[in-house]
Amino acid sequence: MHITRKKTRQITAGSVKIGGDAPISVQSMCSTDTRDVKATVEQIRQLETAGCELIRVAVPDEEAANALPKIKAAMTVPLIADIHFDHRLALKAAEVVDCVRINPGNIGAWWKVQEVIKAVNERGIPLRVGVNGGSLERPLLDKYGWPSPEALSESALNAVHALEDEGFTNMKVSLKASDVHHAIDAYYLFSTQSNYPLHIGITEAGTAMTGAVKSAIGLGWLLSQGIGDTLRVSLAADPVEEVKVGFEILKSLELRHRGINVIACPTCGRVEIDVVRMANELEKKLGHIKTPLNVSVLGCVVNGIGEGKEADIGIAGGEGKGILFKKGKLMRKVPMDELMDTLIHEVEQLAKEKEAEASGVALNGSSDEQAEAGWELMGHAPDEQSTIVRDIPVLPSKP
Repeated sequence: MHITRKKTRQITAGSVKIGGDAPISVQSMCSTDTRDVKATVEQIRQLETAGCELIRVAVPDEEAANALPKIKAAMTVPLIADIHFDHRLALKAAEVVDCVRINPGNIGAWWKVQEVIKAVNERGIPLRVGVNGGSLERPLLDKYGWPSPEALSESALNAVHALEDEGFTNMKVSLKASDVHHAIDAYYLFSTQSNYPLHIGITEAGTAMTGAVKSAIGLGWLLSQGIGDTLRVSLAADPVEEVKVGFEILKSLELRHRGINVIACPTCGRVEIDVVRMANELEKKLGHIKTPLNVSVLGCVVNGIGEGKEADIGIAGGEGKGILFKKGKLMRKVPMDELMDTLIHEVEQLAKEKEAEASGVALNGSSDEQAEAGWELMGHAPDEQSTIVRDIPVLPSKP
């Protein structure tokens, strides 16, 4: 399946470009009280370590707005202020942050929006026009009877056109709904009528597990159709998990290549090593690696031979034996009690080598030599003529 992204306008929030041909960025929102600068900065650093590329904070009152300069000074990624109801908070935030999020449905009289436009224009920062099913304008609720996809799309289009009438185009748009179908339809409807960059997400998606599933389905469909320029996975969980899930969604569609991609057995009665523990430990201990690598943890001779060919590096175990392989070729035997530590060390070394290659610097001691040993160590020989064919269904376009 080949994904062709829809060409949208490009805006810039701090150091991050959104839309156009820019990579689809992953963002999150702090769950801390913004007035607590120490706690907020601590969470922001955790998000930055996880790879978060834009971070939003709630600004519910003046005290929170006053905390923004100290928070911004401690950050390395763009800061977005989330404003509802009080446009004066948006004016204050615009002096500091890289983007301001407002909801036209609850910001008040139009003259208040005009003041916000003037404030962001003076600093050259964008607006995020955030439409939400829980705060639609009364006339649209009366017209449609409920926060339908058509109502969400019309609300966003009305806001965009009104801002354009003021000569303002430096914006991105979101149309959030907690129902996967409604969110998909709302974003699709809007995208057929506008080329502004889209922030996509399934709002109030749920807990870490259910929210990740809903987001993967909803965002996955939109992204597969080329819709979406930046995303947030909204979870009732640690915001760091939102970032992890966001990147996994993009990696699964081959829209971003960042960090390790773990290939692991689903486990069965043949497995003789603790694949579940090893795979989870691997993701945790190698979360700092940004270099794209496929790392395999396979637990028996059935999968350890064939599927290992697709990984950059990996381990397989069975019958009391452990092996380390790179690109489907055996490197060496490894004692079972050293298997995991060996893999972690080798992945870190391989990441350094790839980073050095990308920068044109050779690492001392690195070598491409691989042991001339066969896969018969595990009791099977590979079929060199075999080819893995993947039948990937192409999703139909929206009618």
